[in-house]
This record gives sequence, structure tokens and C-alpha cells, in this order.
Amino acid sequence: MVSFPRFTGLALTAVTGAAAVSLYRDSPCNTIATAIEGVVRSSRAIYDITLTVADYKYSLRGFPADSDEYLQRLTEVHSRSAKRILKLCESNKGFYVKAGQFVAALKLVPKEYSLALSSLQDQAVPCNFQEIKHVLTSNLGQNLKEIFLSFDEEPIAAASIAQVHHAVLKNHQEVAVKVQYPGLKQNMKLDTMIMSFLSKSVAKIFPEYRFDWLVYEFVKSISQELDFIHEAKNSERIAKNFKHNKMITVPTVFWEFTTTQVLTMQFCKGFKVDDVESLKSTNLSPTKVAKVLVEVFAEMIFVHGFIHGDPHPGNILVSPGGQNGFSLVLLDHGNCKTLDEGFRLDFCRLWEALILLDSNKIQELGKQFGVGQYAKFFPIIFTGRTSESKSGLGKGMSIQEKQKLKQEVKLLRLEDITTFMGSLPPDFLTVLRTDGLIRSITLKLGAPQRVRLLAYAKYAVYGLGYNPTSEPDFVEKSIISRSVILMSYLRLRLILELMELFQRMKKLKHTIFGFYGRIVDGIIKSVEVSSITSIV
Repeated sequence: MVSFPRFTGLALTAVTGAAAVSLYRDSPCNTIATAIEGVVRSSRAIYDITLTVADYKYSLRGFPADSDEYLQRLTEVHSRSAKRILKLCESNKGFYVKAGQFVAALKLVPKEYSLALSSLQDQAVPCNFQEIKHVLTSNLGQNLKEIFLSFDEEPIAAASIAQVHHAVLKNHQEVAVKVQYPGLKQNMKLDTMIMSFLSKSVAKIFPEYRFDWLVYEFVKSISQELDFIHEAKNSERIAKNFKHNKMITVPTVFWEFTTTQVLTMQFCKGFKVDDVESLKSTNLSPTKVAKVLVEVFAEMIFVHGFIHGDPHPGNILVSPGGQNGFSLVLLDHGNCKTLDEGFRLDFCRLWEALILLDSNKIQELGKQFGVGQYAKFFPIIFTGRTSESKSGLGKGMSIQEKQKLKQEVKLLRLEDITTFMGSLPPDFLTVLRTDGLIRSITLKLGAPQRVRLLAYAKYAVYGLGYNPTSEPDFVEKSIISRSVILMSYLRLRLILELMELFQRMKKLKHTIFGFYGRIVDGIIKSVEVSSITSIV
């Protein structure tokens, strides 16, 4: 049996000591206080994660995985652990907050975690302006007054790795200046090293608890976000992809005032995409906004194969005005991902199969994605219904389907869930996270789930007919290509509508038969009562 106090003590001595030395050596300030803070942060993380693993291991011991007692205890452990991890993220701040946000957006984690950690979205505390000013002058190499007519010291937005200030350039151009917090790269080395150490240690001691895939994806994601040159290039790529879409605005980058730590871009006015009150006050339909939002991200996923990986409400603004009544402003392009072309096409095929409830095709694609038997859960994860569902698209599951699913879930162990998540291709995890955030926004906007599902179906079909490597030589070819794709989509919609019509007719048939059955039963009973009365 593993002694957790002994494990914790050894870990604290070895890892935090090495981390502190590393931080002390790399930090530009070279202060002992910084090193001590690193030891405290890493010690707290090791203690809390060790306690969490112990809680799972020993709270569930002795209970059959398919028993109600096991499920009840599992829910209780999820709740305790989620609160513990939330407190850890709030105490350690910085990259721990970012990691908590990353986990919260993965809809495959237990709901207790996603609910608790979603509160981290508004946890960022602005940095002192003197420190921000030092980053600005050291990066731009000039006195701020030589670049800006005005620069607001109070930030208009603050996140876990940077804050944004409103400013006006010498040419009177309004800009938003994103400034990275000082010392982040040093903190990242320490924090990600601790996270990696913890995930590997837990996996060695308890093989069924494997979360190294999660740490790997987070580290890869955050490394890209710290390079604002990379973010600026992502921004221009998304702007190019949507150059013909008048509903999308991507702020222009001012390259002469952009570095790895400072990003200067066009200032765009608007309010958060999930601000329902502001939408209604400007006579904008929340459902229409949701439809445009979903279609934009569906086009990114299924057609472009290049997606914005962090579409939380603060990164998407609604700007009223224009010929269409509004446009969506896409901000913060640090966490963008290029999907593998083979994955993009397979994901298009998966969605076509999900819409048509083609269980054989879903299982076949599940093998290609490396998840095998777990592919049967794809319809539930993405569409909210099983592959044997009798309900219409976006209608959820029937009581019978929910009961059957509950029995299947009872047989799942935590090891099965971590194996499933670890088996998914990295691109799949990226899409899952993006889809989870988009779903949360559309839910708050009150849009029916069918809006999202049909948009995904539409762009999945478009994506199958899209060739990213070649542009059509003639307009005629482009028109023919678009017509073929449109016909494919209309065919899919027709099949879907016929399937749902058939299901409705079956339901109506059962209702009518049931109604007439009750009438016949009533007549028979009346006849029987009359016969008995006459005999008496």
C-alpha cells in the first residue's frame, strides 16, 4: 500500500527544490522571494492533487462499479475534488487559472468539475500599470508619448496571461493594446513542470488514473498563447478565411507596434455575445446571433480546418449596425489550431453519420479515431441522443433511452473514461473543447439545440466537398461545385425530414391504436356489465 504522506514529502523535497532552483536561476529579478513563492505554489499543488487521488482511491474501495452506492459516492468525490481543485487554482492563480478554464471547457469531464471550474472565467486580477508600462517600453523601445496620443492606464479587459488597454495612436487611430504580464515564461516553466510531474506520478502509482494527455494538450496550448506574434498571424489567417463574410469582423493588426509580448490591434466596440439584455435593448434576436455564431464555428471546424480554440463570451463581441444589423467581432486568437486534413474529413463523415443515426458508420469511424467500442457514446456527446433514438433531432432522449443509458454508464469505470479521453486524437479534444464553449453560449442565448445540429450537418456536407489545396480556375466551376454541395446538403435534410416524419407517423399510429384500444375496452366492459345486469 502506498503511503501518501511519505509520497508527498519526497515529492515536495525533490520537485519544489528543483523548481525553485530553476526559477531562481531563470528569473530576471533573481529574488529569493520569487523562489519561495514557487516552492509554496508547487507544494500546494502536490498536496491537493495527492489528496484528491487518495480520496478517489479509498472512498470508492469495496463498492461494485455498477452499484447505486458506488455512483452516489463517486458523485460526492467529484464534488469534493472539484471544490479542492477550484481552491487550488484560485490560490495559485496564473497558469493554474488557465488550466482550470481549459478543463472546464471539456464537456467530457464530470459535470461537477465543469460547473465549479467555469467560475474561473472571471478570476483575472489586473496587473499594476507600472509593471505593464515596463513591458511596453522594453518591447516597443520608445517613450509611450512618442507612439500614442493617449493611453488609458485602467485596462478594459484582464485575463490570466495578459490585459488589454484602450489607446489612440499618433494618427488618431483607436487601438486595443494587449500586454503580457511580466515574468510569465518563468512561471510557466515551473507550473507546467509541476503539472507534468504530478500526472506522471499519479499514473505510475495508480495506472487507472491517467491524465497525462490533458497536461500535454494544455502545455502545448499555453505555449502558443504566450507568443503574440503567433497570435497576430492566426488573427490574419482567420480574417482571410472570412473575408467574404460580412457578419464577421477580425481586428486589424498594427505590426509596427506588435512583439511577442505586446499586440496592438484595431479597437472594436461591442458587447459580449451572451449579453442577452444588451441584445434585446438593441432589437437583436438572440437566436439569430446564436445561429450566426454556430455557423461561423461550424465553417471553421468542417471547412477551413483552422479553428479558434477559446471562444468564451469575452472573446466574441456583438457589434450592432451594418447592413445585416450586427456583426460578430472575434478576439484573442492565441489558441488557434490547424486540424489534420484526414481528421477534418473523418469528422465531417462522423457528423453526417450522427445526423442520420448510422450506427455502423459511427463504429467504423470510432475505430479510425482510436476509441473502438466507446464510439457508441459519440451520438450522446454531440447530439444528446443515442444511436437507437426514436426522437427527432435536437429533441433529446426518451425516458426509456435515459434508463438504458443509465444502466450502461453504471458499468463504466473511471479507468474507462480516462482511457477513452486519452485515446482520442489531439484534434478531437480541440474540437470538443470549442464545441463545448459554443454550446454554453447558445444555451444562454436560448437557441434550440436543433440550430447547432443543423448548422453542423450543413457544414459537414460542405466540408466533404471542399478542397483546401486548389482554387477553382473559373467562376463556372465554383458555381457547379457549390451547386453539387448544396444538393448534397438538401439530400441530407430530405432524408432527415423523412426519418423524423416516419418517427412521428409511428408515434401517431401508436397513439391512435392506443386510443381506439381504450374505446374498445370501454365498450367491452360496458357490454359485460349490461349482460351481468340483465342476467341478474
